[in-house]
Amino acid sequence: MAAVRIREAEEGDCGDVLRLIRELAEYEKLSEQVTISEEGLRADGFGENPFYHCLVAEILPAPGDPQGPRIVGYGLYCFVYSTWKGRNIYLEDIYVMPEYRGQGIGSKIIKKVAEVALDQGCSQFRLAVLEWNKRAIDLYKALGARDLTQEEGWHAFRFEGEAMEKLAGR
Repeated sequence: MAAVRIREAEEGDCGDVLRLIRELAEYEKLSEQVTISEEGLRADGFGENPFYHCLVAEILPAPGDPQGPRIVGYGLYCFVYSTWKGRNIYLEDIYVMPEYRGQGIGSKIIKKVAEVALDQGCSQFRLAVLEWNKRAIDLYKALGARDLTQEEGWHAFRFEGEAMEKLAGR
Protein backbone atom coordinates (compact mmCIF):
# COMPACT_ATOMS: atom_id res chain seq x y z
CA MET A 1 0.00 0.00 0.00
CA ALA A 2 1.31 3.43 -0.96
CA ALA A 3 1.93 6.10 1.66
CA VAL A 4 -1.02 8.47 2.09
CA ARG A 5 -1.00 11.98 3.51
CA ILE A 6 -4.13 13.89 4.55
CA ARG A 7 -3.58 17.64 4.44
CA GLU A 8 -5.43 20.92 4.15
CA ALA A 9 -6.21 21.75 0.54
CA GLU A 10 -4.32 24.62 -1.05
CA GLU A 11 -5.59 27.02 -3.66
CA GLY A 12 -3.62 25.18 -6.33
CA ASP A 13 -5.52 21.96 -5.55
CA CYS A 14 -8.86 23.33 -6.78
CA GLY A 15 -8.54 21.68 -10.21
CA ASP A 16 -8.02 18.27 -8.63
CA VAL A 17 -10.81 18.85 -6.11
CA LEU A 18 -13.20 19.81 -8.93
CA ARG A 19 -12.21 16.64 -10.82
CA LEU A 20 -13.06 14.58 -7.74
CA ILE A 21 -16.33 16.48 -7.17
CA ARG A 22 -17.36 15.56 -10.71
CA GLU A 23 -16.37 11.92 -10.14
CA LEU A 24 -18.45 11.84 -6.95
CA ALA A 25 -21.44 13.37 -8.74
CA GLU A 26 -21.13 10.76 -11.49
CA TYR A 27 -20.95 7.98 -8.87
CA GLU A 28 -24.10 9.36 -7.21
CA LYS A 29 -25.80 9.68 -10.63
CA LEU A 30 -26.18 13.44 -10.13
CA SER A 31 -23.63 14.83 -12.62
CA GLU A 32 -26.08 17.37 -14.03
CA GLN A 33 -26.25 19.10 -10.65
CA VAL A 34 -22.57 20.14 -10.58
CA THR A 35 -22.36 23.82 -11.53
CA ILE A 36 -19.36 24.91 -9.44
CA SER A 37 -16.20 25.94 -11.31
CA GLU A 38 -12.55 25.84 -10.33
CA GLU A 39 -12.70 29.63 -9.99
CA GLY A 40 -15.74 29.34 -7.71
CA LEU A 41 -13.94 26.82 -5.50
CA ARG A 42 -10.97 29.16 -5.31
CA ALA A 43 -13.08 32.20 -4.44
CA ASP A 44 -15.23 30.40 -1.87
CA GLY A 45 -12.56 28.34 -0.12
CA PHE A 46 -9.59 30.64 0.12
CA GLY A 47 -9.22 34.14 1.40
CA GLU A 48 -10.18 36.00 4.53
CA ASN A 49 -13.57 34.36 5.23
CA PRO A 50 -13.78 30.98 3.48
CA PHE A 51 -17.24 29.43 3.03
CA TYR A 52 -15.76 25.93 3.19
CA HIS A 53 -12.63 24.05 4.18
CA CYS A 54 -11.18 21.04 2.43
CA LEU A 55 -8.82 18.19 3.15
CA VAL A 56 -7.13 16.24 0.38
CA ALA A 57 -5.73 12.73 0.41
CA GLU A 58 -2.45 12.42 -1.45
CA ILE A 59 -0.65 9.28 -2.50
CA LEU A 60 3.02 10.02 -1.94
CA PRO A 61 5.49 8.86 -4.59
CA ALA A 62 7.80 5.96 -3.88
CA PRO A 63 11.51 6.83 -3.67
CA GLY A 64 12.81 7.41 -7.16
CA ASP A 65 9.31 7.80 -8.64
CA PRO A 66 9.43 10.74 -11.08
CA GLN A 67 5.72 11.46 -10.57
CA GLY A 68 4.85 13.76 -7.68
CA PRO A 69 2.09 13.28 -5.10
CA ARG A 70 -1.36 12.45 -6.56
CA ILE A 71 -4.60 13.70 -5.01
CA VAL A 72 -6.96 10.71 -4.84
CA GLY A 73 -9.60 11.85 -2.36
CA TYR A 74 -11.05 14.81 -0.51
CA GLY A 75 -13.30 15.83 2.35
CA LEU A 76 -15.06 19.18 2.09
CA TYR A 77 -16.53 20.58 5.31
CA CYS A 78 -17.92 23.74 6.87
CA PHE A 79 -18.92 24.93 10.29
CA VAL A 80 -22.59 25.21 11.29
CA TYR A 81 -24.32 26.08 14.51
CA SER A 82 -26.80 24.10 16.59
CA THR A 83 -29.10 26.09 18.85
CA TRP A 84 -29.09 23.11 21.21
CA LYS A 85 -25.43 22.09 21.08
CA GLY A 86 -23.44 25.07 19.77
CA ARG A 87 -20.60 24.60 17.30
CA ASN A 88 -20.87 21.77 14.77
CA ILE A 89 -18.89 20.66 11.77
CA TYR A 90 -20.66 19.39 8.64
CA LEU A 91 -18.88 17.13 6.16
CA GLU A 92 -20.53 18.02 2.85
CA ASP A 93 -18.55 15.55 0.73
CA ILE A 94 -16.11 12.74 1.21
CA TYR A 95 -14.78 10.90 -1.81
CA VAL A 96 -11.96 8.52 -2.60
CA MET A 97 -11.26 7.37 -6.16
CA PRO A 98 -12.51 3.78 -6.68
CA GLU A 99 -9.04 2.29 -7.25
CA TYR A 100 -7.90 3.61 -3.85
CA ARG A 101 -10.89 2.48 -1.78
CA GLY A 102 -10.49 -0.19 0.86
CA GLN A 103 -7.13 1.20 2.01
CA GLY A 104 -8.45 3.26 4.92
CA ILE A 105 -8.17 6.62 3.13
CA GLY A 106 -11.82 7.56 3.75
CA SER A 107 -11.45 6.70 7.43
CA LYS A 108 -8.33 8.86 7.64
CA ILE A 109 -10.21 11.81 6.13
CA ILE A 110 -13.10 11.33 8.58
CA LYS A 111 -10.72 11.06 11.53
CA LYS A 112 -8.97 14.27 10.46
CA VAL A 113 -12.32 16.09 10.25
CA ALA A 114 -13.08 14.84 13.78
CA GLU A 115 -9.73 16.27 14.95
CA VAL A 116 -10.56 19.64 13.36
CA ALA A 117 -14.00 19.56 15.01
CA LEU A 118 -12.53 18.95 18.45
CA ASP A 119 -9.78 21.55 17.93
CA GLN A 120 -12.48 24.11 17.03
CA GLY A 121 -14.68 23.27 20.03
CA CYS A 122 -17.42 21.52 18.05
CA SER A 123 -19.82 19.29 19.94
CA GLN A 124 -21.06 17.40 16.87
CA PHE A 125 -19.77 16.14 13.53
CA ARG A 126 -22.58 15.78 10.99
CA LEU A 127 -22.83 14.33 7.51
CA ALA A 128 -25.44 12.92 5.15
CA VAL A 129 -25.37 9.92 2.84
CA LEU A 130 -27.64 8.64 0.10
CA GLU A 131 -29.79 5.75 1.30
CA TRP A 132 -28.45 3.34 -1.35
CA ASN A 133 -24.79 3.87 -0.39
CA LYS A 134 -24.62 0.92 2.00
CA ARG A 135 -20.82 0.79 1.96
CA ALA A 136 -20.59 4.37 3.26
CA ILE A 137 -23.40 3.85 5.77
CA ASP A 138 -21.64 0.76 7.13
CA LEU A 139 -18.35 2.69 7.40
CA TYR A 140 -19.92 5.60 9.28
CA LYS A 141 -21.68 3.24 11.68
CA ALA A 142 -18.48 1.24 12.22
CA LEU A 143 -16.71 4.50 13.09
CA GLY A 144 -19.39 5.31 15.67
CA ALA A 145 -21.84 7.58 13.82
CA ARG A 146 -25.53 7.44 14.71
CA ASP A 147 -28.16 7.17 11.97
CA LEU A 148 -30.54 10.00 12.88
CA THR A 149 -33.05 8.99 10.20
CA GLN A 150 -33.60 5.66 11.95
CA GLU A 151 -33.10 6.84 15.54
CA GLU A 152 -34.87 10.21 15.57
CA GLY A 153 -36.84 10.33 12.31
CA TRP A 154 -35.09 13.40 10.87
CA HIS A 155 -35.63 14.21 7.20
CA ALA A 156 -33.33 16.48 5.22
CA PHE A 157 -34.87 19.28 3.13
CA ARG A 158 -33.44 21.86 0.78
CA PHE A 159 -34.70 25.01 -0.94
CA GLU A 160 -33.06 25.97 -4.22
CA GLY A 161 -33.63 27.82 -7.46
CA GLU A 162 -37.22 28.95 -8.04
CA ALA A 163 -38.39 27.79 -4.62
CA MET A 164 -35.74 29.93 -2.94
CA GLU A 165 -36.52 32.92 -5.19
CA LYS A 166 -40.23 32.61 -4.43
CA LEU A 167 -39.56 32.25 -0.72
CA ALA A 168 -37.45 35.41 -0.77
CA GLY A 169 -40.16 37.27 -2.71
CA ARG A 170 -38.04 37.88 -5.80
